[in-house]
Amino acid sequence: MGVRGLQGFVGSTCPHICTVVNIHELAERHRNKYPGCTPTIVVDAMCCLRYWYTAESWVCGGQWREYYCALRNFVAAFTSAGIKLIFFFDGMVEPGKRDEWVKRRLKNNREISKIFHYIKSKRDQPGRNMFFIPSGLAIFTRFALKTLGQETFCSLQEADYEVASYGLEHNCLGILGEDTDYLIYDTCPYFSIGDLCLESLQTIMLCREKLCESLGLRVADLPLLACLLGNDITPEGMFESFRYKCLSSYASVKENAGKKGNVILAVSDYIAKVLHLYQGEKKIEEMLPLGPNKALFYKGVTSYLLPGQKSPWLVQKPKGMITDKQMVSLNPESKQEVPMCIDPEFKQEVPVCTNPESMQEVPMCMDPEPNQEASMCTDLEPKQEVPMCTDSESKPEVSLYTNPESKQKLPSGIDTEFNLEALMCTHPEFKQEDVMDMEPEIKQVTMVSESEILKVARMHHVHSESYLVYNIMSSGEIECSNTLEDELDQALPSQAFIYRPVRQRVYALLLGDWKDGASTGPVVKEWFVYPGNSLKHPDLVRPLQMTIQGGTPSLEVLWLSQEPAAQARRLDTLLACFNLSSSREELQAVESPLRALCCLLIYLFVQVDTLSLEDLHAFIAQALCLQGKSTSQLMHLQLDYINSRAVQLGSLLVRGLTTLVLVNSACGFPWTTSEFMPWNVFDGKLFHQKYLQSEKGYAVEVLLEQNRSWLTKFHNLKAVVCKACSKENRRIVGRTHWDSPYTGRQGRQGYSSYRTDSTHGHSGQSWRNQGSGGRQHERNHWRRY
Repeated sequence: MGVRGLQGFVGSTCPHICTVVNIHELAERHRNKYPGCTPTIVVDAMCCLRYWYTAESWVCGGQWREYYCALRNFVAAFTSAGIKLIFFFDGMVEPGKRDEWVKRRLKNNREISKIFHYIKSKRDQPGRNMFFIPSGLAIFTRFALKTLGQETFCSLQEADYEVASYGLEHNCLGILGEDTDYLIYDTCPYFSIGDLCLESLQTIMLCREKLCESLGLRVADLPLLACLLGNDITPEGMFESFRYKCLSSYASVKENAGKKGNVILAVSDYIAKVLHLYQGEKKIEEMLPLGPNKALFYKGVTSYLLPGQKSPWLVQKPKGMITDKQMVSLNPESKQEVPMCIDPEFKQEVPVCTNPESMQEVPMCMDPEPNQEASMCTDLEPKQEVPMCTDSESKPEVSLYTNPESKQKLPSGIDTEFNLEALMCTHPEFKQEDVMDMEPEIKQVTMVSESEILKVARMHHVHSESYLVYNIMSSGEIECSNTLEDELDQALPSQAFIYRPVRQRVYALLLGDWKDGASTGPVVKEWFVYPGNSLKHPDLVRPLQMTIQGGTPSLEVLWLSQEPAAQARRLDTLLACFNLSSSREELQAVESPLRALCCLLIYLFVQVDTLSLEDLHAFIAQALCLQGKSTSQLMHLQLDYINSRAVQLGSLLVRGLTTLVLVNSACGFPWTTSEFMPWNVFDGKLFHQKYLQSEKGYAVEVLLEQNRSWLTKFHNLKAVVCKACSKENRRIVGRTHWDSPYTGRQGRQGYSSYRTDSTHGHSGQSWRNQGSGGRQHERNHWRRY
């Protein structure tokens, strides 16, 4: 994440870049400077997950009540200081960054293997040095923050771009995160989440102007430096030989900087002393060994340019004065939306460049350069002199997110086709083949053509109200990160496959009618992490039709209809996605919030034959006991030891809850989201305790902590699950019966059987025979099933 080596360089070689600041005091100064405007901090939520998750237990599936309390305390600390928070989450992986995404997932796989090795050898949770965030943490954090009344947005491209763009356009107090890319973007100040003391609101501010002063660069040079060092777009090895040459000729090597630090100093020195001499006279490809990587390099530099900004390194400027026409927005259709330097005094006071020879040639009126560095770091305020209030009652910007019909009403950085158009508009010297090389990396292929429905999906996506729905409809490509699964345990299938039939029915719902087995039709690319998957390419998965009485309703009915009967159709569709239409009556009788959990348990036990009666008892008992537990009681719960199978089951259930989020949003929200939020139905340590007790053969009364009122509910829930499973010929038995030749579903033997669907031509398929649809040449990946 971020620029290679820059974080360590800042800490070891340039510590003066890091300034201790008090956010509360900065907010007061902001209020005095901009009366009527609420100080606002943009939060890169993906960078903060580790900071927020402070619970001691993390392998059991997540301590969700503790986590929710931590989020509530975090929000309260800023609210009490009069500071507004805006949260951004990654909404999709950009194609150009897929390789980096895969690289990190494979690294996570190795870490997970070590975690399970530790658990099985020590029967304990590893130390915090091996910490791995619980499955679904990012997804459920969105809903937790919305429940806490926070503005929460999901990106339509890389979240850090939208965070930086929002911070610049809305005159925000700063950005809170942990990503060195925020040192490169020319935006508002960057605060470290890792160094934040919540009680005092004191943290570290990393000053990009001081970084430039230390390196002898301008702010406009930082995107070039980032690409030459390596980031998520330009691989680290792309300019390795160039960096080596810079280091070889660098005369001011510092002993305390280390090799990576001296490389940064050497490359910066080359930019300042060599490239600046020819800037504006030569094209960048004439000064750098770009070779076949020219298009990728251009894309890397432009990825840091926020709306209204240009890079002097991408244009061979004509000699003479720059005209007003050259000072236009990157997007000519959205001039009013882009914050540009329209104050003549502002242009005169802020020199564009400190190099007299090139001042006339750099069309960057929005870029205060080194002459302003000192005031920027002491004043700690953003660069705009015109106040742009962030209060929803005093400005239209917040409502811009709620209208999907207008691109101008979304943050400028949110348009996925923006960068390509900008590149062609502002840099006509690019060859057509360069742009064509970049186009597949930026443009999306829309899977659904109905514009109104797609706009609704986009709106729900941006507002963090849905999960994966817009990704499926817009690009037909989704991903799911690592789950705590033991690759050596062959008894439990991966969650990626267990919930795949549900996703396939959702695909059929979202992508339109088509018949099972058809050779043509929509195909969804699934980048799901599971043991044995090399992630060299996605699984190609086709939709699976479902049977609904009265036929499958259209998305217009599910999403837009206000008719009273529409809600019943939504619920019918949700149950059909889980193939549970026949259990509608029983599930309707289950009270909230246990109804959604009961639905999930039925699906799991029908799908996976190796789940036993003891497992069912543990799942139900923990859900019931959770209703009577305080956060403090859950926090102080102690476990005798850690069981690796229970670890997997905890993660499996949480992944099921995320699948419920997908299905519920695809079906038009028949259930309230609170019904399947984990802090209402699941606690990792509590489930682990019940699992260990159930495994030892403890009576149900012991599992329920001698609470008689829960006993009746327990037997009712168990009866609903067992009855629904029996309809699918699945008999749930205890582990003492597993030695019998007939266990689980009648006529099925073996320990890792898996069932795809009994109503659509897949009855009797074993787990290993399901396949992935698009990976027939890698059958060895299915060997564990």
